[in-house]
Amino acid sequence: MRWEAQALQSTDESALPGMDGISALVPGLIRSVTTPDFAGITFHEVAAKSALNKVPATSAMPFRWTVNPWRGCSHACFYCYARGSHTWLELDSGHDFDTQIVVKTNVAAVLRRELGRPSWRHEQVALGTNTDPYQRAEGRYRLMPGIIDALAESRTPFSILTKGTLLRRDLPRLAAAAEHVGVGLGISLALLDEDLHASLEPGTPSPRARLDLVRAVRACGLDCGVMVAPVLPWLTDSTEALDRLLAALADAGASGVTVLPLHLRPGAREWYLGWLQQHRPDLLPRYRRLYGRGSYVGPEYRDDLRGRVRPLLHRYGFGRAGTRSVDEEHDEPSDAVAAPAGTTAATLF
Repeated sequence: MRWEAQALQSTDESALPGMDGISALVPGLIRSVTTPDFAGITFHEVAAKSALNKVPATSAMPFRWTVNPWRGCSHACFYCYARGSHTWLELDSGHDFDTQIVVKTNVAAVLRRELGRPSWRHEQVALGTNTDPYQRAEGRYRLMPGIIDALAESRTPFSILTKGTLLRRDLPRLAAAAEHVGVGLGISLALLDEDLHASLEPGTPSPRARLDLVRAVRACGLDCGVMVAPVLPWLTDSTEALDRLLAALADAGASGVTVLPLHLRPGAREWYLGWLQQHRPDLLPRYRRLYGRGSYVGPEYRDDLRGRVRPLLHRYGFGRAGTRSVDEEHDEPSDAVAAPAGTTAATLF
């Protein structure tokens, strides 16, 4: 079924066979849509009541507000830390997270209304903190232009973190916004190996395409930070692999780098370890020793990785503004949002 054949206000009761109770699980559901262009994926279009999400005051994040136009993500990264959030809808954090995508179709209008309140203090807003705002269906839904305009017109500083090359479409709009308000842009790129990319991040643009996106952002005169996250123990954490990646980022013109090891939070843990069982069962015992029952690597691994990464950051010019350490055990930084996107400082874990 194609989107063009359906009116937004209509309800298609046959679009989601076998899930008759979905309307009870997804508040504000307008309709559920399938299309041959996204085989195997169902989009649940909802009318959101709010757009701004307040970050808990105890969080170490450098922002207090987020906007998430989507729930679930067709990028289907096996390691994605946000997988557990899908269980709030009584959907599973594995296959459902990849294929049952909630779309807040009215998010820009709701955001504009919230930003227009007299009580709004124009604090920084972050996008890309949970699921990617530029996953592939953004090409159809076009939620981001309205979000960017609402933020810029209200003089609200914002940052965007993405793996999606659809960001390129909005670069003129972002460059115009940056003339009036702070705009931080960040690209997530954790590996260059094409085989690992195809297996671990099957729905994302290629590493080469994301390097080209960094170049395009910089060509617009905007800073572009890169999240080298997650670094995967014994898969992408060798000094040689990190050296190649940081060299490529320097060549692309990245203005800052944040490096973080893999976090195995509930939801992501089960899905990623399942991938290991299938593709690298030899590593399972090592992962179980490294993570134990927790979500974070131990201090011995963290210190070793930090010691090897720091000289590489300086070699490629990313250490010029100094480094900032993040205490994972206490601050619990996400492997996607440990620092503002676009930062010019090198950030270590």
